[in-house]
Amino acid sequence: MLLGILLTIHIIVCVCLIAVVLMQRSEGGALGMGGGPSGFMSARGAGDLLTRITWILGSTFFVLSLALTLLSGRERASDSVVDRLKIDAIDPNKLNQPAQPAPVSPSSAPAPLTAPTPQVRNPFTGDAEGTTSPAAPAPTNP
Repeated sequence: MLLGILLTIHIIVCVCLIAVVLMQRSEGGALGMGGGPSGFMSARGAGDLLTRITWILGSTFFVLSLALTLLSGRERASDSVVDRLKIDAIDPNKLNQPAQPAPVSPSSAPAPLTAPTPQVRNPFTGDAEGTTSPAAPAPTNP
């Protein structure tokens, strides 16, 4: 339950962080670098506001990521991969025995497959090989 709520908040923070980063101007003065006096809602002041929001959302993102990792690790700590295997059902005497093929009765065996005979065409006449085409008339010399 708690993981679902934290994951939902985490997704919302991710979407908001993406939106805030995309709204910032790409002038190279992001994340508090660069300075100078500026007003609150001037062009530079809006950049400072977006920078502060970016820092807050980024910090929230990292804290939520750490919390989700710790909680999901603690939830899975009670289960072990070895505990999920059914080792008690394995008989060690049967492990080294060769596999016995199942007997096949003649009535249940499928019929053998045969490949169709390929039709090869003669490139000069266009007829299939093995068939005869009418002979071309012999040229006559006058």
